[in-house]
This record gives sequence, C-alpha cells and structure tokens, in this order.
Amino acid sequence: MSFLPFSTATVTGQRFSHNTLSRGLISALLIIVAAGCSNNAADATSNTAIVNSAQAKTSTTADANSDATVVKALQDNLQASGIEENIISAVSTDMDGVYWVTAEGLPAFFTDKAGKHIIQGQIIAVGQGEPVDISGALVARTAQEALKAVDKKDMIIYPAKGQTKSVVYSFTDADCPYCTKLHEEMDEINALGIEVRYLAWPRSEQSVPKMEAIWCSKDRVTAMNQAKSGANVTAANCNSPVRAQMALGARLGVRGTPAIFTESGQQVGGYLPAAQLAQAVAAAQ
Repeated sequence: MSFLPFSTATVTGQRFSHNTLSRGLISALLIIVAAGCSNNAADATSNTAIVNSAQAKTSTTADANSDATVVKALQDNLQASGIEENIISAVSTDMDGVYWVTAEGLPAFFTDKAGKHIIQGQIIAVGQGEPVDISGALVARTAQEALKAVDKKDMIIYPAKGQTKSVVYSFTDADCPYCTKLHEEMDEINALGIEVRYLAWPRSEQSVPKMEAIWCSKDRVTAMNQAKSGANVTAANCNSPVRAQMALGARLGVRGTPAIFTESGQQVGGYLPAAQLAQAVAAAQ
C-alpha cells in the first residue's frame, strides 16, 4: 500500500485539484494518511527471500511498448466514472491479460485488457521454480525512468568524495528527524563513494514553505545544511520544483521520509547508517 504525505483533505484540495481523481481513483488506489517522518524500514525489507523480483521481465520501456487500446479503454472507463486522469502507458506483464499502468502524479497500478479494473499490490508468479514478483521489477523500472528524467538543476546534490561508486536519490523533508540523521552522516556517505541527490518531500503542507525556501536559495546546499541543523531558512519566492517533486514521489509510491532509491529504481530504505546504506546500494546494483 502507498501513502501520500498529507491528509485526504489536503490532497484533494491542493495536490490533485486539477481533476476529480481525489474523490474517486485515489480513494480506491491509496490509503491516504498524514504520513509522518519514518525510517522506512519496511520499504527496505518488503521483498522477502522467497520472492525474486529480479527474474521478472524488465527489458521493455513503457513508452515503446504501451498498448494504446488499453490506455484508451482505461481512460474512457475512468471518464465514465467521473474521473479525469492522464494515463501515460499500459504495458503487458508476464500475467496474461494484466497490464502495468503509469499515470501522472499517481503510483503505478495494474489493469485488465478491458481497462475496467484497477489493481494495486504485488503479483507473484509461482509454479516454475522460485516465486517471482513480477510487480517489483516493474515498480523499479518505472522509478528508474522517472528519476532519470529529473533535471539535475532541480535537485540538491552532495557528490561523492573521490570515485563515484553509486548514486542515490533521497526524497527528504527538512523537518524529519530521520532525514536529519541521514544528513548528519552525509560526509561519511560521500566518503564511501555515494552521491546523494535530494528531492523534496515535505511531510505536511506546513513544511512546504521551508522546502521551497531551500530550493529558492542561491546556495541550496548551504540552505539545506542550515535547515537540517534547525535553522530557519528564508528566500525570495521562485518557480521551485518542490510541488513537482511531491507529485513524482506520489507517483513512485513514497510512504515516508527519507525514501532512498538507487539509479536502477529500487527503493533500499529508509534511514540506514552510512555503512549499511552502502551495503544496501551495492546489493541492489
């Protein structure tokens, strides 16, 4: 299940005011709670040892292999139910008649060929050796492509020291204690060869101005360091990417902060001490 960072009222009133999805599809797809800061430990361990998501087919991209017929059918059925949402793609999966759907500002989900049913959760294939989570690889591919599309100028980047061994994306909140713990270990993380790319994920509407002030600062790194140490950061208003990154997080199913993704799109946590983070990232590559 996926959680958005704000309450139902906040989401419906502000983040998805462009359509009626807030009262329809979001209610069906998501359990929406006022999600607070979390170390996201469950996200890092959600795939058990008996399920192998790496065996699922992920060689195709959504844009190149999307079934336009399914996209149209789903779009038409949503509109018939009073829901207006932009469906990006519907890609066939290893399960006959089931398609992987991506849509703007929403976590990906499954649908049938007729586009009449919305299905969220894992689909695990059994009967041919080790169980295979066909949804896990698709989730990672969706995240990989979405994160790769984010312009570096819209992120706050802490480069690796010396050789860059890996890159991680971290959805963060300036008011989150676990985010602060992670940030306190930034020097050690960078020294381990890991580049950290911050994306904004304020856990409440009250945190949005602070995050926008950080992103609107002339020196974002200094502003982030100050905010993580408890200082009050101010800056002139600008056309910040904060809300766009919030929508991206919603699409990727971010549940809490920090939410750390590898370049391959796998979510490895959650707050993890620097050494454990390096191990988790290496294992995901």
